[in-house]
Amino acid sequence: MTHEDLVEQAIHWLRRIRCGIVLSEQACASGEVPDAIGWKGQCHSVLVECKISRADFLADRAKLFRQRSALGLGCERYYLGPASLIEPKELPAGWGLLESRRGKAVLVHAATGKNLRSARGLRYEMNLLLCSLRRVEVRIEPQSITDFLKWKNRLERYNGGRIPQGIAPASEEHNFYLEGAEAEETLV
Repeated sequence: MTHEDLVEQAIHWLRRIRCGIVLSEQACASGEVPDAIGWKGQCHSVLVECKISRADFLADRAKLFRQRSALGLGCERYYLGPASLIEPKELPAGWGLLESRRGKAVLVHAATGKNLRSARGLRYEMNLLLCSLRRVEVRIEPQSITDFLKWKNRLERYNGGRIPQGIAPASEEHNFYLEGAEAEETLV
C-alpha cells in the first residue's frame, strides 16, 4: 500500500459521503496541502489526511496548522491509515479516524467536531478553491471558465436550438449547492 493508494481511497470515501467537489494534494495559502478535501452543501468541508506510517502521523501532528486548530482546513477532519496504525485516543480533539481495509476507507471513529473550521480556515479554503479554478482556466484558455461552463448553451445553438436527447438543459440540472442557498434565503 502506498500514500497514493490511500489518497485514492480518501477521494472515493469523500464521494461516498456525498461531497460534490473533491480536491487532492493542492496547496493553499496557509502552507497546508490536504491529501483530500471535499465540500458538501452549504460549504461544509471534510478533510482527510492520509498517513502510511507512524512517523508520518507523528510528524503531521507537529505541524503548525495541527497545533493551532484555527489555522487548519475542514469543518470535519479525519486521518486515514492502514488498520491499527492510529488509535482513536491519539486523535486531536474532534478528529475522526478512517482505516484502509481491503482497498477501501472504512469509518472507525466518527469526527465529533463538525465545525472545526474557523473563519480563517474558510478563507484558506476559498484560496484553495480559487487557485484550483485558476489552474482550470489556464488549461482551457483562450476560453473563459464562464464560457466553458455554458457548454450546453453552445451545444443547443449548434444543434439547431435543441438539446440532444439524453442531456438535460442547464435549467434542469440538479445542483444541491444552489438549493442550500435558496433554503437559507427563505429563512432570512
